[in-house]
Amino acid sequence: MIRLILFVFALVIHFAVPLFGQTASPNVVILLTDDQGTLDANCFGSSDLETPNMDRLAAHGIRFTQAYGHSVCCPARAALLTGRYPQRGGVVNWTQGDRHGSDLPKINMDTREVTIAEVLKASGYRTGLFGKWHLGAKEGHGPLEQGFDTHFGHLGGFIDNYRHYFLHGRGFHDLWEDNQEVFYRDKYYPDLLIEKATNFIEVNKERPFFMMVAFNLPHYPEQPSSKFKDAYADMPMPRQSYARVVSSVDEHIGKMLDKLESVGVRDNTIVILMSDNGHSVEDSKGISVDNHSSGYPRGHYYLAHGGGGNTGRWIGHKGTFLEGGIRVPAIISFPAKLPKGEVRDEIVTSMDWFPTILDLCNIQHDAVLPQLDGHSVVSLVADAKASSKYEVLHFAWANNWAVRRGDWKLICKKTAKGSQAVYSLHKLTDPQPEVKDYAEAESELVQEMISLHEAWEKDVKGN
Repeated sequence: MIRLILFVFALVIHFAVPLFGQTASPNVVILLTDDQGTLDANCFGSSDLETPNMDRLAAHGIRFTQAYGHSVCCPARAALLTGRYPQRGGVVNWTQGDRHGSDLPKINMDTREVTIAEVLKASGYRTGLFGKWHLGAKEGHGPLEQGFDTHFGHLGGFIDNYRHYFLHGRGFHDLWEDNQEVFYRDKYYPDLLIEKATNFIEVNKERPFFMMVAFNLPHYPEQPSSKFKDAYADMPMPRQSYARVVSSVDEHIGKMLDKLESVGVRDNTIVILMSDNGHSVEDSKGISVDNHSSGYPRGHYYLAHGGGGNTGRWIGHKGTFLEGGIRVPAIISFPAKLPKGEVRDEIVTSMDWFPTILDLCNIQHDAVLPQLDGHSVVSLVADAKASSKYEVLHFAWANNWAVRRGDWKLICKKTAKGSQAVYSLHKLTDPQPEVKDYAEAESELVQEMISLHEAWEKDVKGN
């Protein structure tokens, strides 16, 4: 019923908007990088990296210094696409990755969740996803069932960029186009993504379009493009390997921006750049079985070399609720309407892009959508003195969770069986943030934060 009401209502809104320039409504492009660390772009402070295209996007938009994704990829993507805490749609642990079912049973996002793609499609937009989905691979739960007209990419967590296999365990092939498995062995995956994505722009340049390009980089396997294969020769490992793939994804972001400019739609296109979570420190001996499905031998290394990300004064990494695990680079650029070259330091999250896009596209939504947890950033962008609308911020994944209120953050970790909770309390304004644990000294505050989490958990479980 929500989808029917949404469709009718959004069509009315869309055709009521007067035409201006190239199209009645701005185009929307979300560029989602994978495992890009907190400060890992030149414009965010990593002067040892070559990221000219992220830098030019920041020069033509607003850079956010306190933007939050999530601790890992599945919940960050659910939050971005739905504007809601991922727990509302059942994304509480790793989602199914293999459509053929080798990793069953696994979670798939509830298809009753309404995505930004569904709203924009109902408003007359052509919609496309290029790259990673990771919200469930079960048939009937993919991008085409959640508002995307077309999809090219992988459904699970990552793939080898040349053989297109997920490599953990025994592995499985994971490359799809519009629900059909496709095979492009030895073709560099980021190049394939950009080829498909730029063609989508070309085909739809005369009408409004929404697209998300969800890169497989700088996530491991750290396989750089040919341009950066030998770059950063004097940089020590693991930063060297990581830097090569950060610059590789930047190169492909540049190709997207170039295409928007060449077809004359860049000024009227909202471009959002964000990472899903912090940098990875994953490491192991590599493939641990014989006769791996990818054809790689036992011992083939494909992980993150223990991590090469830059978090500055923050600590933490992917998989943690410390700032280095959840605070990520984020930029919004809309040359026709938004300021250029500015910085905002207030809290924003991946949930905020949904209501922000609706605001900028002039699509009314309050009466027809389920509860959104995100907030439009338009007021923050318009006024550098505006305050964030987040008084309390929640994160949860599997048995662990975190609550931030003001400058305080409580992190709860549970034992493997989930029976015993261990709490640590941190102050983000400390000279060395999150290093000191105040849980014992501030026991009353810990109890207050636990109560906040319990109330939130009850709310999201009720959807």
